Amino acid sequence: MSGDAAVIVAARRTPIGTRGRALARLDVSALAAPVIRAAVDDAEAVLGSRPSVADVTLGNCMGPGGNPARIAALAAGLGIEVPGSTVDRQCGSGLAAVLDAAAAMCSGDRRIRVAGGVESASTAPVRSIDGVPYDRAPFAPEGFADPDMLQAAGDLAAHDGITRARQDAHAARSHARAEAALAAGRFERELVPLAGLARDDAIGAAQPLLARLRPLTLGGSVTAGTATRIGDGAAVVVLAPAGDAPGLAIRTGAVVGCDPALPGIGAAPAIREALASFGADVTAVSAFEIVEAFAAQSLAVLDRLGIAEDDERVCADGGALALGHPWGASGAVALVRLFSRLVGSGAPAGTLGVAAASVGGGMGVAAVLEVVR
Repeated sequence: MSGDAAVIVAARRTPIGTRGRALARLDVSALAAPVIRAAVDDAEAVLGSRPSVADVTLGNCMGPGGNPARIAALAAGLGIEVPGSTVDRQCGSGLAAVLDAAAAMCSGDRRIRVAGGVESASTAPVRSIDGVPYDRAPFAPEGFADPDMLQAAGDLAAHDGITRARQDAHAARSHARAEAALAAGRFERELVPLAGLARDDAIGAAQPLLARLRPLTLGGSVTAGTATRIGDGAAVVVLAPAGDAPGLAIRTGAVVGCDPALPGIGAAPAIREALASFGADVTAVSAFEIVEAFAAQSLAVLDRLGIAEDDERVCADGGALALGHPWGASGAVALVRLFSRLVGSGAPAGTLGVAAASVGGGMGVAAVLEVVR
């Protein structure tokens, strides 16, 4: 990816609603379309004219099929001439979709694009083979470990010696930071309220109970408080050519593989690879947004990167443990949060941010972004 071909000039998301609650009646297009409209409106204000969108690329994991990105583009009123494509890299889908859109611009097609992710866990269809329902498709073939994500988080905690106390403290910190950000109004500029929901509904919910919750598996250490709540939501960004407007330039990205038995570590090598490609290390980064699927998983990534677990650069306003985890959207939520934290707060040109996610099946995805003014 070339140095400065794509710049995020607008970024919006829905509040994240816990599965089965406020957003449960909205399918993927109903979640994504209002956010696309809001982000394009924001981009018009920044660019000075209504952007002509070349394509819409959305990440999605468990939706109905039928190319949700194209359906959302039509529902958003972008016009029948605007196509769409849908990306599935599981929990990294939203971030991968943005990197794909940026790569298209880097290849020479510099037209404006909308990209992000959407997930409606509440309306995800039940799948079956020969009439037998299943929760998810395999992440690895026969002969490889393919744990469910709860088991994988527990195995990682045991493998790395991450204690229950560390996990509880990490989750409490995420909720406390999110509650402080909520009280200060730091989420307001990025949110598009839907179905009467104007805030992420999981913030603060688990914090008072952390010490009393029992492990979810026999002999394990992961609890309902140190596992993120599965949510419904959407997040998108508008990408414009460098020089058109201030924003977050996508400098480089990386997608890597890791051991399918320990998929939670994938963000660490992806971040290292992306930073090495850019010629920097973790000390040069002012803001990290790393998807917190589980406290144990988040801690394992930070440990591998040599970043302190209470480092204020990491998920400074709380992460997925507090906000919720709408699978295919979460990587894009990380980008929206970086945009608010850096561009929205007036960070100077040259400030670096990193967004990343670990991915089921043993993968990681990361992007390095730089404030441009």
